[in-house]
Amino acid sequence: MILTESDLQAIWLTLRLAGIVTALLLLIGTPIAWWLARGKSWWKGPVGAVVALPLVLPPSVLGFYLLLAMGPDGPVGKFTEALGIGPLPFTFWGLVVASVFYSMPFMVQPLQTAFEAIGDRPLEVAATLRASPLDAFFTVAVPLALPGFLTASIMTFAHTVGEFGVVLMIGGNLPGTTRVASVQIYDYVEALKYAQAHSLAAVLLIFSFLVLLALHVWRPNPGKGR
Repeated sequence: MILTESDLQAIWLTLRLAGIVTALLLLIGTPIAWWLARGKSWWKGPVGAVVALPLVLPPSVLGFYLLLAMGPDGPVGKFTEALGIGPLPFTFWGLVVASVFYSMPFMVQPLQTAFEAIGDRPLEVAATLRASPLDAFFTVAVPLALPGFLTASIMTFAHTVGEFGVVLMIGGNLPGTTRVASVQIYDYVEALKYAQAHSLAAVLLIFSFLVLLALHVWRPNPGKGR
């Protein structure tokens, strides 16, 4: 298995993208998941549906609308132009924004499930000890939901690594800027360079297997210790 300098560049860019997206979604997805798990508003249904939409929406559709929104005539594009940032499409940070939307359900849904599993009792006990809601969240909810945070982070990172349609729509194929590993494999196949495609695809295959293996190994056993 021989990886070229271009392959290593694509892998590094992919890992950088996945790391940034995972960190951002931990910040964005945690309060959304908490609200979906604990909130009583009728808005929970629509918001939950929007969060889960990337699971069923074709990546090209999501990428198309994000491209319009972030383009020069779109609302996001006009906003970034006003800030002096310029249009986001075909830039690394455009990939970050698109990936945040596309990977959001992989962060929010495991966290929501973990928060729901905590129940009301631990938080009620914390309240009787005069803990503020914020204190109870960080000292009670977060430690109890740590397995959910681990699952959500690993799944988000792995899903971002495997993205193709959205990143191709938003980022195109710019070496060193937007050419991630999945796009590099596509290039090899299109050029009939199957040996190079196999080498890079094997790396992603092994990575995906190790991610799933880690989830199975680290997943807590509810019945253990009973």
